[in-house]
Amino acid sequence: MENLNFPTYRFRFKNNENKVRIFDLIRKKFIVLQPEEWVRQHVLHYLVLDKKYPKSHINVEKQLEVNKLKKRYDIVVYNTDGSIHLLIECKAPKVPITKLAFDQMARYNMDLKATYLMVTNGLEHFYCQMDYVKKEYTFLQNLPSFIGYSK
Repeated sequence: MENLNFPTYRFRFKNNENKVRIFDLIRKKFIVLQPEEWVRQHVLHYLVLDKKYPKSHINVEKQLEVNKLKKRYDIVVYNTDGSIHLLIECKAPKVPITKLAFDQMARYNMDLKATYLMVTNGLEHFYCQMDYVKKEYTFLQNLPSFIGYSK
């Protein structure tokens, strides 16, 4: 897998049924290593190791319903009150971050109401903070650390 625009992390790998798998520290199991999963695992390590988000506040690849269609989000970080602090959409490194990625995230977020959004392909990262009163978002240089967030 290619180097991504994240700090260097130690990952656990294993070969099983002729497939390389990577250990997911949130789901606590080995997942088939695909390009998007490579990005997702970097994001999870970044959230836990660098931004100090507790593992117990993070949820990975869960199903949700948007306009009566079943969809899956990549990563959600919850506030202590159960509201959503951060919604993250991960793309494979070869997938450019376009308006389509933001539109997909916006559709998911209509129901989820996350305070922050992140879209990444591992090479480029985009962060924004939502303002539901003004119905707008502001791009940020980075995500807040766990210590700095509360609802």
